[in-house]
Amino acid sequence: FQDQAMMKTMSGGNCTLNVPAKNSYRMVVLGASKVGKSSIVSRFLNGRFEDQYTPTIEDFHRKVYNIRGDMYQLDILDTSGNHPFPAMRRLSILTGDVFVLVFSLDNRESFDEVKRLQKQILEVKSCLKNKTKESADLPMVICGNKSDHSEIFRKVRSDEGENLVSSDENCAYFEVSAKKNTNVDEMFYVLFSMAKLPHEMSPSLHRKISIQYGDPFQTKPFRMRRVKDMDAYGMISPFARRPSVNSDLKYIKSKVLREGQSREREKCTIQ
Repeated sequence: FQDQAMMKTMSGGNCTLNVPAKNSYRMVVLGASKVGKSSIVSRFLNGRFEDQYTPTIEDFHRKVYNIRGDMYQLDILDTSGNHPFPAMRRLSILTGDVFVLVFSLDNRESFDEVKRLQKQILEVKSCLKNKTKESADLPMVICGNKSDHSEIFRKVRSDEGENLVSSDENCAYFEVSAKKNTNVDEMFYVLFSMAKLPHEMSPSLHRKISIQYGDPFQTKPFRMRRVKDMDAYGMISPFARRPSVNSDLKYIKSKVLREGQSREREKCTIQ
């Protein structure tokens, strides 16, 4: 599927990617345990579904895009369903730009947890907006996973999920199946559209590039090409690490105090 004429294997040397701060975003995935958060993230990143359940403490992923010659960075924070440290969950919410709230359609308690999370996100972000005088929207999708299960196991009606988003145009509801890959791509398409991000960031709308290939992520060749030859590429950073708590706190402090660029993120350097 990859166009070998446009890519060249890197032998030695480094692939250094500098993403503008204004194009750097963080997606936070929240929900109770065993609802399929990590499975949805796995579908987004590599199109795979893992049958074996492994409890998540906190996973961090980074994906970098070249879309029509512009660089974008999406950090993905896959949080624990147990929330052992409430302060860390609050910090995750404060630093998030877009949110995916996941519950299981066969688990009423997980739906109640999503309702609590939605309320907490709105309260925390409202407090931050008041301090920073920002008027930015808050893109969020509420996701009922395991739609592939039989209706006899359903514990949450569709209209209950839809009611959670009915009064907010920046919040959407989807019933998905990470296992069958049903509605997952559509969910991310709508989320990115609400966030005013390129829809090509959705899993099926860009070419997936390995770190072995450098050319599609060098902006100069793209600028020399005609517009019709430009395309969208996405690459997972294999060595991405979660920014430190200290750097996240500094990021929030800079927003409140208006020091420097409010969207400043850690540089995305892949070597």
